[in-house]
Parts: sequence; C-alpha cells; structure tokens
Amino acid sequence: MDITKDIQPMTTFRNHSAEILRHLKETGRPVVLTVNGRAAAVVQDAEAYQRLLDLAAEASAEEGIRQGLEDLRAGRGRDAKEVFDELRAELGIPR
Repeated sequence: MDITKDIQPMTTFRNHSAEILRHLKETGRPVVLTVNGRAAAVVQDAEAYQRLLDLAAEASAEEGIRQGLEDLRAGRGRDAKEVFDELRAELGIPR
C-alpha cells in the first residue's frame, strides 16, 4: 500500500473519481477513503474484489474440511451407511 496514493479523502474521490478508478485498474490496490481523517470505505476494482471473494470461499472450504477431520479424530463421525439408512427410513425411500 502506498499511503500517499492509496488513502484519499472522500472529497478527492468525489472530485477525481475517474482518476482514482484508473489508479485502481493500474495498480490493483484498493483505495481507502476517509471522512474527517478516519477510514470510512474501501474501494477496489471488480477483479480484485472477485479474487478476494474466491480466496474467502477457498479458506471457508478448507476450514470446513479441517473441522470435519478434527471431528473424525475426536470420534464425532458416523458411518455413511448408517446415515443413508436413516435418511431412507425418514423419507420412505425403499432400498
């Protein structure tokens, strides 16, 4: 992050939005917008935002797998056959 370019007052964004959007595209870095000297919002280009969403989804999937493996090690798992038999019985699905 380059604090001289990546942190801008909201009024600068309002008055020079085209330039700031061009900066976003060129650098791929987000811009922190401030109001009264305090961070108020972060603006980033669509590609960078999509990458962030993809990373968050990947991290969430990895955490789910980690928790599942931890449950298995702790003996909190159930046999798949048992689960499917129970579902068939509940839903009235014949074998």
